[in-house]
Amino acid sequence: MALTATSIATITTLLILLFLPKFYSYELIIDHDYSIPNSDVDLLEFPLNLEFLEAEFFLFGSLGYGLDKFAPNLTKGGPSPIGAKKAKLDIFTRDIIKQFAYQEVGHLRAIQNTVKGFPRPLLDLSAASFAKVVDRAFGRPLSPPFDPYASGLNFLLASYLIPYVGLTGYVGANPKLQAPTSKRLVAGLLGVESGQDAVIRTILYERAMVKVPPYGITVAEFTDRFSELRNKLGHAGFKDEGLVVPPVKGAEGKIVGNVLTGDRNSVAFGRTPEKILRIVYGGGDEHKPGGFYPKGANGRIARSHLHYLPKV
Repeated sequence: MALTATSIATITTLLILLFLPKFYSYELIIDHDYSIPNSDVDLLEFPLNLEFLEAEFFLFGSLGYGLDKFAPNLTKGGPSPIGAKKAKLDIFTRDIIKQFAYQEVGHLRAIQNTVKGFPRPLLDLSAASFAKVVDRAFGRPLSPPFDPYASGLNFLLASYLIPYVGLTGYVGANPKLQAPTSKRLVAGLLGVESGQDAVIRTILYERAMVKVPPYGITVAEFTDRFSELRNKLGHAGFKDEGLVVPPVKGAEGKIVGNVLTGDRNSVAFGRTPEKILRIVYGGGDEHKPGGFYPKGANGRIARSHLHYLPKV
C-alpha cells in the first residue's frame, strides 16, 4: 500500500516522539556541566587520604586483604599499607566492619569519578602505629601495647579514631564548596560517614562501663582520652567529645550520655584540612608527616604543607 504524504508525516512525527526521550537524555548527559572550580577540586581530593585509610583498615580487619586485591584500580598505583591484617572479630562486629569496608570502596570511587584524585598514600596501619596513638592519649605506655587487631572491642576502639575525623572534615569543607556537584557529593559522603561514626559510638556506648582487658580501663575512658588527644593535636579548641561527659556538656546541658557528639546546639563540629593533618600525623603539626601517614598525605593541600616549613 502506497504511503501518502500525510501518512509519512504522521509516522515521522510518531518516531520523533518515540525517540525524543532518548535523544533528550543523551543531550543531558553530554551537555551537563561537570566543570568544578580548582578550589573545589582540592577540597574534594583531600578526603581521599582518609577514605583510603578507612577502606584499608576496614577491608583488612574484616576480610584479611585490602584494595590491592579488592579494587586495585582505585589505588592508582600507590604503595600498599604497612602492617594491616585481619582482626579477631566476632560475627556481629565483622559483619558491621565489612559493611563499612564496602562503603569506603564506594566513597573512593565516587570521589574519583568526580575529580582526578591521586595515588593511595603510604599508610601505617600496624598495631605499633595504633599503640603509639593510644599511649599518647593516656600519657604513658600501656602494657601490653594496644593492639587493634586483637579483639572486636579493640578494633571498635581503634575505629573510633577514624570516621569521626573524616566527617568533621566534610562538615568543614561543605560551606567552602561552590559547585552543586561538589556539594551533593560531600553531603552524600557526610551522611554515610556520620552513620558509621554513630554505629561505632552506639556499640561502644552500650559497653561504656566495661573494662577493656587487660588494662582495667573502661571503654568510656578510652573514648574520652582519644577525644582529648584529637582536641589537643588539632589546636582548634573543643571539637571532640567522648561517650560520657559532664551534664553541662551533654545535649541541652542536661545529660551525661553522649552517643552523638556536637556543639551546644547539637550541631556537628567541623575541621579544616590543616587541623585534620595535625591529628592524623600524630604530632600536632601539618608540616611534619608521621602517625598513619609516614610519608605524608597526598593531594595539593597536604603536599603544599610539606613544601613549606615554618620558621622555628
